Amino acid sequence: MAENQLDQVEQQADNTRWPHKWGFADTHFVAHADRSVSLTGQRYNICGYKMPYFVPYLEDILGITFNPDEEKAEIQDKPITPPQRNEAFCQSIEQHFKAHQYRFDNQERLSHSHGQTTEELYKVLYSRLERAVDMVFYCESEADVQALIPLAAKHKVCLVPYGGGTNVSRALELPQQEERMIVAVDTRRMNQIEWIDTENFRACVQAGITGTDLEIALNKAGFTSGHEPDSIELSTLGGWIATNASGMKKNRYGNIEQIVEKIEIITPTGKLEQIAPTPRSSMGIQPQNLLFGNEGNLGIITKAIIRIHRKPTIQKYGSIVFPSFDKGVEFLYELKNHSGSLPASIRLVDNAQFRFGQTLKPRLTGFQAWLEALKKFYLLKIRGFHPKQLVAVTIVFEGSSQETAYQEANLYALAKQYRGMPAGATNGQRGYMLTYAIAYLGNFMAAFNVTGETFETTVPWSNIKQVCSSVESELQRQHQQFGLSGRVFLSYRISQLYHTGVCVYFTFAICTKGVSHPDVVLSKIEQALRKTIMENGGSISHHHGIGKIRQDFMKDTLSETSIQLLKKLKKDIDPDNVFGIRNSVFSD
Repeated sequence: MAENQLDQVEQQADNTRWPHKWGFADTHFVAHADRSVSLTGQRYNICGYKMPYFVPYLEDILGITFNPDEEKAEIQDKPITPPQRNEAFCQSIEQHFKAHQYRFDNQERLSHSHGQTTEELYKVLYSRLERAVDMVFYCESEADVQALIPLAAKHKVCLVPYGGGTNVSRALELPQQEERMIVAVDTRRMNQIEWIDTENFRACVQAGITGTDLEIALNKAGFTSGHEPDSIELSTLGGWIATNASGMKKNRYGNIEQIVEKIEIITPTGKLEQIAPTPRSSMGIQPQNLLFGNEGNLGIITKAIIRIHRKPTIQKYGSIVFPSFDKGVEFLYELKNHSGSLPASIRLVDNAQFRFGQTLKPRLTGFQAWLEALKKFYLLKIRGFHPKQLVAVTIVFEGSSQETAYQEANLYALAKQYRGMPAGATNGQRGYMLTYAIAYLGNFMAAFNVTGETFETTVPWSNIKQVCSSVESELQRQHQQFGLSGRVFLSYRISQLYHTGVCVYFTFAICTKGVSHPDVVLSKIEQALRKTIMENGGSISHHHGIGKIRQDFMKDTLSETSIQLLKKLKKDIDPDNVFGIRNSVFSD
């Protein structure tokens, strides 16, 4: 996240979040009578102006008519079952903890009973969640965790770890077959950096800290973690570890498994940790590796020791336009495997996503409109780019002035070989920052019966085109099979580069007007698309994880012996299934 945006976030007077929807309550899209839309608040660079091009694009791409008067009303008095109280456990909680550490009110219970998948949000906003947690408990220290877990085991209570609530794999969806009292354990009050070791570039950080708060604190000391997922404003360190997360600047700083040196997790049978952090160690089988991606099945992560880096002296943005997605992929392949000059972040967006980004701009007038028309004339008429084929790459350079200058020179020279045309730092920064703002569009479009979802995968270089085209064909087939109106929207971007392949991040949207259970339809479509991905050489997930949304595909990912090994580990660490959220292979 850019330093100026971190400063802006820190200065916000009110960081109140929506109780159920994505993001902060001062930020939401609004439809106007003139058929433009705008984003409220001041957090992002697309806030505060009208966007006249978004609705026409939406109508064109989906084949629908958008009516701002047809906004679907969210249920205000949301239905929720009364809390199921285990009285002996509740009495123990009252005896051992302060009153402000546990809540039974409906609002707190409901907001801690779901993640951010479209299916879950539809249920909580417009229908009904099948199950809600019975209590919300706020851990304020590791000692709280160590006291809470034995009480839950003694009184046969189920605990569900809860961080930022940004999960998109239904990992927070509560098992309907669970008969015990369920307690959501909110870790966000454990949000401190305990120490920073400036000589060895390490920091000990409590698991409930959000990504933005972590970066603000580290930046003040002259450091950064470098981990920047799309959800950085809301998600927590513990959540990153639990889902085996990836950040946009992976190229420079690594994924979460390269950033974290030591994890501390409290389980029903004790603390599971490596005694000391090490740069690397050959110590035989390392139990700590099993904690990445644990998804709340084993215990509560309380803290971690992470690697930190000096704040880069230079942070620069860039962008390049290519005539086609294929040309963009060829450029990325050469950049990753032969150039030796990879920037902190580089992402390739397809034509649909490129055009979508253009619709979120204001109407230009005067000199700015003339300049934009001149650029468009040069791109389309002089360079011969087709408006419905061209794609864009956004870039972040970080490091010393010498390092970033070397990266820039090599990258732009290489891009030229693949007909790439530099498109400027302003477009690069805008494209990069759009990631944070457009997440709010899901909330907005759902109210107008446009429903969508995001999903991601890792793909070998040789399978990129096959996976993308197969997903597109399957989405069209699913759209016809369910008899949905209008057309489908599908876009994809390459967000991470690896030696043997890439991460492809998909977004799709459909019109669900007149559909009685759009959440069910959407879930079935996503399942079909995941099946298609795996049949064509893609992985089960790159960074979203398994949760419950991809449980059926674990048998195609791990051997039966591997699955049984994990189940035996779970049984030994948590014999009474205190952590009974039942994600991944632990569904039964």
